[in-house]
Amino acid sequence: MKRSGKDRWADHYTHKAKKEKYAARSAYKLQEIQKKHGILSKGARVLDLGCAPGSWLQFTSKIIGSGGCLVGIDLTPVTVRMPDHVTVITGDVADLETHLIEMGHARFDVVLSDMAPATTGNRHVDEARSIGLCESALYIAEKKLLRGGSFVCKIFQGSDYKIFADRVKTLFAKQTAFRPKSTRKASREVYVIGLGKK
Repeated sequence: MKRSGKDRWADHYTHKAKKEKYAARSAYKLQEIQKKHGILSKGARVLDLGCAPGSWLQFTSKIIGSGGCLVGIDLTPVTVRMPDHVTVITGDVADLETHLIEMGHARFDVVLSDMAPATTGNRHVDEARSIGLCESALYIAEKKLLRGGSFVCKIFQGSDYKIFADRVKTLFAKQTAFRPKSTRKASREVYVIGLGKK
C-alpha cells in the first residue's frame, strides 16, 4: 500500500501527539527542552513566536498554569481550543509591538521561537531565511524579555549559525545549543537557548 506524503512522516511522536491530543509532535521538543533546562515555571509570562499549530502553546499553558500569561503569534491561525490565560494573535511578528501595546503586555519571562521558513529545497536559501527569522526573534527577545529571562530559538544549522549563537551569548549569562531526540533525523534544526538575560 502506498503511503500519502503526510503519512510518510508519521512516527512514534506523531502517534503519541495524536493520543495525547497535542496539535503537533513538536510539543515533545519543548518538553525535552523544559526537562533539560527548566525554562518554564508556574505563573510565568511567556511569548511564543510562530505558535501554529499550537502544540507549544498547549504544553506551555499546562506548565505555567492559570496564574501565568501566554501570548502566541503566527501568520497561520491556531484552531485548537486554548485556556483563558492564553491569547493567540493571527499576524506577523513584525507587527507584534502594536498588538502587545493594545493588549497591555510589556515584558515576558520567556520568549520561545519555533519559527521556520517555508523550505525551498535549496539549502543556502533555507538557511538564509531561517537566520532572518532567528534575528527577528532575538530582536524581540532583546526588547521584551525581563532581566534574567530565557530565550529558545529554532535555527537551521549553516554558515551563519555560530554568528547567531555568539550574539545570543552576548545578551545572556549562559548560551547553549540543544537538539531534542524527538527532532527528525533528516532535519538540520537545532535550538539555541539563552538563559539569564543580562
